[in-house]
Amino acid sequence: MISRIVKMTFDANKCEEFLEIFKQSKSLIRKMPGCVSLKLIRDIKHTNIFFTYSIWEAENDLENYRKSELFKGVWKSTKALFEAKAEAWSTEILYDL
Repeated sequence: MISRIVKMTFDANKCEEFLEIFKQSKSLIRKMPGCVSLKLIRDIKHTNIFFTYSIWEAENDLENYRKSELFKGVWKSTKALFEAKAEAWSTEILYDL
């Protein structure tokens, strides 16, 4: 399993627009082959900072999603709202207690 964490910092005036993009695309992302879980997380002190946390069966599944037309469209709309460059990590879970 691969966990993907993406940190996104938005212009404070663009957060609602991002939430609408996520609302419209979350089910489609979750239905992508190999997507096991998808979460949207918001920083409680800096409410313009969000994280997506997704779990994929294999790295190939994540890469197929990242090459998909769905990703390209969602990412183009989302990154236009950024205040800072996004950061992303692909990780593996060592322990889940």
